[in-house]
Amino acid sequence: MMGVGSTLIGLIPNYDSIGFWAPVLLVAMRIVQGIGLGGEGAGATLMSMEHAPEGKKNLYAGFPQMGTPAGLVLANAIFLTTNAVLSDAAFESWGWRIPFLLSFVLVAIGLVIRLRVTESPSFAGILEKGDVVRFPLKESLKVGFPRLSLTLLAVVANSAVAYAFMVFTLSYGTQHLGYDKQFLVLSVTAAAVLWFATIPVWTTVADRYGRRTMFIAGSAAILLWCIAFFPLLNTENSVLAVIAFLGMGLIIPVTHCVQGSIIADTFPARVRYSGSSLILQTAAILGGGLAPMISTALLNATGSSVGVTWYLVVICSISLAGAIALFRLVPSSSRGQELPAAAERARV
Repeated sequence: MMGVGSTLIGLIPNYDSIGFWAPVLLVAMRIVQGIGLGGEGAGATLMSMEHAPEGKKNLYAGFPQMGTPAGLVLANAIFLTTNAVLSDAAFESWGWRIPFLLSFVLVAIGLVIRLRVTESPSFAGILEKGDVVRFPLKESLKVGFPRLSLTLLAVVANSAVAYAFMVFTLSYGTQHLGYDKQFLVLSVTAAAVLWFATIPVWTTVADRYGRRTMFIAGSAAILLWCIAFFPLLNTENSVLAVIAFLGMGLIIPVTHCVQGSIIADTFPARVRYSGSSLILQTAAILGGGLAPMISTALLNATGSSVGVTWYLVVICSISLAGAIALFRLVPSSSRGQELPAAAERARV
């Protein structure tokens, strides 16, 4: 569904051709994308964990998380290429469609891989017993408000910081600091490459020392780097700006690579898939969806990045406190021991 939505966005006629229906169709396709992501994101992590050998649960669960920085690198690479080849008028007219149409290739590759993936032995056993929850989303809410709220708080900062870093800094850096847009896009891309490359490293560390220990350390590190990030960027020194971005690219994956495993600990096996999707997408909306808008509003209200820094520090502090409280409340197989199978699969 996500691939179909992306491809169709590239085929939507412009406003001059179909008027009001152009934005309506765009919103509709974005909704289709969101439904697809909600069904696939958590499921990919759980399937990877269930197929992983003992002692490598976090490593395998981290592979699907590499899709976020990989997608960012590919998107920026295509943007830089089309921007260099096409004029501004050509890009605004039809060049913007190229990335969406190219997504069809990734859809085909993903479909081939998906069709070759077998169910995990543990889930096959649950199917054989007929122990599948009929309304898993409703059932997942029964874990209780404390678990749900603390899990959401623990992971929301990761989305907020990542989106502020990927989206807000581009407009802030070009419009308020005078950085060249291509320089900022390249800096974000370089950080995404580092993000991608370090996920296997951090997940290996998680398998060795425990994902909860690493998540707490990573949450604290992100909080501290948020304090340093904008002062480095505000120097308008290219070297220090690159250091600011690379620091984010190194630290964000510390928590991002294991957040799927952390969320999985919250829910019983029979509703883990739906429960994990609920938390992930809610965090993406409240954290990632609102972060660029809140950051822009704070910048406009205060005239400086200080308000943005405080916003990120506060949300990181809330997530750190939420994670500590969650880990005291919920038992865990934090060194990557076998988790019970996800007893229901999304029908997306």
